[in-house]
Amino acid sequence: MKIGDKVKFLSETGGGKIAGFQGKNIVLVEDEDGFQIPTPINEVVVVESEDYSTANIINRRAQAAEEKAAETPLLRGHRSVKALMQEGQDEDVDLSAPDTVDLSKDVTYRPKAEERKGGNQLSAYLVFAPMSDNGMDTPHFEAYFVNDSNYYLRYLIMTVEGNSYAVKTEGEAEPNTKVFIEEMNAQDINHVGRLTIQMLAYKRDKNFILKEPVNVELRLEPLKFYKVHTFEDTPFFETPVLLYTIIENDKPVRPLVVDAKTLKKEMYSHSEPAKNEAISKEKKDQLVRRYEDNQSKGNAKNSPYIHHRGLDDALVVDLHAEALLDTTQGMQAGDILEYQMKIFRKTLAQYENKKGQKIIFIHGKGAGVLRRAIINELTYKHKTYQWQDASFQEYGYGATQVTIK
Repeated sequence: MKIGDKVKFLSETGGGKIAGFQGKNIVLVEDEDGFQIPTPINEVVVVESEDYSTANIINRRAQAAEEKAAETPLLRGHRSVKALMQEGQDEDVDLSAPDTVDLSKDVTYRPKAEERKGGNQLSAYLVFAPMSDNGMDTPHFEAYFVNDSNYYLRYLIMTVEGNSYAVKTEGEAEPNTKVFIEEMNAQDINHVGRLTIQMLAYKRDKNFILKEPVNVELRLEPLKFYKVHTFEDTPFFETPVLLYTIIENDKPVRPLVVDAKTLKKEMYSHSEPAKNEAISKEKKDQLVRRYEDNQSKGNAKNSPYIHHRGLDDALVVDLHAEALLDTTQGMQAGDILEYQMKIFRKTLAQYENKKGQKIIFIHGKGAGVLRRAIINELTYKHKTYQWQDASFQEYGYGATQVTIK
């Protein structure tokens, strides 16, 4: 038994190579991990004796060279993973050396967009946040586009002057983010006026429900930027802001500007008797009226949409669609307006010979289309009649009083 011999333990599994001796009865057995285990010499048995012949030494060196050439980091010296991880940790790093990152190359990595529950309905806003170092006397704002949905929004914001449009800004808003647009002072605000915003919604790297393109027109009122009560708290900013809704829960905001051509067409559509006669006949079966035929022929006492105010002889006519019709299903906005104007004209015709008669037409506030139609009719066809806004306390801003002259 000599140094270099391979031995096995008799009383337990395992073994190793003889690395040395301690006295006459103790042998040092080195295992695969390099630990030397003192073992009684009578507890080990030689399984392979070391051959120190010249031929064996040459063969061993050649084999060691081959193993070294085929060595990988994990197999290097049969070290443990922990030892490999520690490799190089104690080396000194020169922090003064410049970075070797090539800044000329574009960053192509895009992190996956974070989605939230309930965010698959489109909601987007145009927000004006007051800058902290400015008071309301000299307003200065930061404009933001807020995307409160799980969709990417490609937006285009344009200024409007008459029929002329000019691109103000464009860009893409990632899901559930806000995008800074620009800083605005008082002069900028006074010159904005109307804005048209168009949007396309989509998702990347996944299937999604297709949304309709959005086309919304907003009117920025400069006075709102000077009034504190017009600013509100939102989940998007820590301080109150002036918020304009573009679309909310997939419903675009209603247009604030009425198309003059469309209004004129709806107002004067009755001047085409042949066409409107066919339309009326087609729609007649669809109109579910609240009164019988004998109630609609000037019998004001029986008509449910007409009543007297009480103290004076003023007549009150409710032109709301829900007061005239049981249902508007299948009717377009133009059809409803035509029917409301028909009731308006019939009422004036019924009382045209009763001088001094006051008639209050309740048309509601809404977008003002019905009110404009009524005023236009009075201005051009009944020039002698007097008209004015009805009592605000009784009817708010949604009624017009006409006096027969």
